[in-house]
Amino acid sequence: MATSSKAKKTVRIASGRKRARQDVKLNAANTALRSKFRTVIKNVQKAVVTGDKSKAAEIFKAAQSVIDSVADKGLFHKNKAARHKSRLAAKIKALAA
Repeated sequence: MATSSKAKKTVRIASGRKRARQDVKLNAANTALRSKFRTVIKNVQKAVVTGDKSKAAEIFKAAQSVIDSVADKGLFHKNKAARHKSRLAAKIKALAA
């Protein structure tokens, strides 16, 4: 029977116990950042759907810093961040046409 990758294992060595404690905190921080990343992208997409170019551009400008900060922290690759920004910018640009 295969075990889950999230199964807790009792660590006996002190450095291993510390690493396990740190992993819990890092996992929580990364989860929060990933959620924030997804939220700002959804906000821009919703603004694009409404058709208001100025509002979408304003939200996108704020979203760019969040996307860049997540990439700088290493949660996502920089190319992934660039791809998301590029696609969102293309959607906003298409609103003018």
